[in-house]
Amino acid sequence: MRFLSDPPGYDLTYSDVFMVPSRSSVTSRLDVDLTSTDGIGTTLPLVVANMTAVSGRRMAETVARRGGVAIIPQDIPTDVVAGTVAKVKASHTVFDTPISVAPHDTVGSAVSLLTKRAHGAVVVVDDGRPVGLVGDIETAGVDRFAQVHEVMTDDLVIVAPDTPPEKIFEILTGQHLSLALVCDGDQLLGVMTRKHALRSTLYQPAVDPDGQLMVGAAVGINGDVAGRAEALLAAGIDVLVVDTAHGHQDRMITALRSVTEVRGRFADRTGRRVPVAAGNVVSADGVRELADAGADVIKVGVGPGAMCTTRMMTGVGRPQFSAVLECAQAAREVGVSTWADGGVRYPRDVALALAAGAGSVMIGSWFAGTYESTGNLMTDAEGRAYKESFGMASARAVKMRTRDASGFERARAGLFEEGISSSRMYLDPERPSVEDLIDQIISGVRSSCTYAGAANLTEFAERAQVGVQSSSGYEEGRPLPAGW
Repeated sequence: MRFLSDPPGYDLTYSDVFMVPSRSSVTSRLDVDLTSTDGIGTTLPLVVANMTAVSGRRMAETVARRGGVAIIPQDIPTDVVAGTVAKVKASHTVFDTPISVAPHDTVGSAVSLLTKRAHGAVVVVDDGRPVGLVGDIETAGVDRFAQVHEVMTDDLVIVAPDTPPEKIFEILTGQHLSLALVCDGDQLLGVMTRKHALRSTLYQPAVDPDGQLMVGAAVGINGDVAGRAEALLAAGIDVLVVDTAHGHQDRMITALRSVTEVRGRFADRTGRRVPVAAGNVVSADGVRELADAGADVIKVGVGPGAMCTTRMMTGVGRPQFSAVLECAQAAREVGVSTWADGGVRYPRDVALALAAGAGSVMIGSWFAGTYESTGNLMTDAEGRAYKESFGMASARAVKMRTRDASGFERARAGLFEEGISSSRMYLDPERPSVEDLIDQIISGVRSSCTYAGAANLTEFAERAQVGVQSSSGYEEGRPLPAGW
């Protein structure tokens, strides 16, 4: 990446910069290869942040089907993480996971499950065989203690697993239906909507060497770090993240070396070398020290996240574009990669992070307001749907992290927080699913690459030309929803 003119003597955020078009021979955005350059093996440069309010089983399998990877948080008990990993690995790489109830289950139980998946339907299953569907239309105005077989529709589209996505799309469009049931014989295997059919031809799943969906998990720098790392590797994770807010410290170096030793022994036994990511840092020195301690990927970012109050509480941090730019350069010099962690709110920010040299971009709060995030869907007084989110250094997160400590110690730790403990992340009515947001992000990033004349992300980071703009320049580029 190069600047259009001499860079300023101060650090820059994503909003401070813009990209200039270059001559391009890339004729279509679909010709751009967005395989991450971080070496993890994902087909998209997107990582779901290890936030308790964001990343869980539903998020992990959904994002992996589209090519990214989600990181299960460090606060989740190890045995629970192992169960989550097993379920993700057992999920189909193309078809969405169905939500099912029995014919004599109540309408209330079906309604409580409807928001667990973006496809908005519960399959009524009798001994593994689909017999009906229940959705918003079937349950509207119905007594919640009624049984689902009394209200379900039996107007079903059932297809075989080898049916091409284009054919499924045509069938659903011709019958004016939104959901097809994929069955192996008479047993329900998965579901596919018209959007899923389209996406399955546009995205390539992120899979491990065994062809199963990828998923990662995090470990902190306190407690039995080596023991948790060993258990996570045994559970089958595909990337191990050593995570703390201040990654450039002695305890991180010690923990990271311990984790890489465990990883080495695991590789000797299994022949499988799992990448290790560590952070967070915002300087070249931090990158070099973590790389020297064994990290394959360095997480970059202190304070840019929507739930983080670190900069306002401590004055510590660094504008994210400059942090990513410096750290990515240092990472290249020592043969590792970086994740740009936090501060992205628009597709342009993702593109700029990749232009600055990040191997992937880590997203948290932006994905919190989706069907697939871990929280329960709620509605405010005006009927707007939202999920609750909170920062991983907030009092709420600290309380969860110290659940095994004494009540006194937990209360004392709760006095020190650098994050928001409760925030409403509203679902976008036009993009309520994480897949909708991925569509939006990837559309923007693909176009950015074509403007730069780049056919892949390596070329993009080499060819991107960036300028510095005023706040009015940024405002000029914002669309207006109505006239002025």
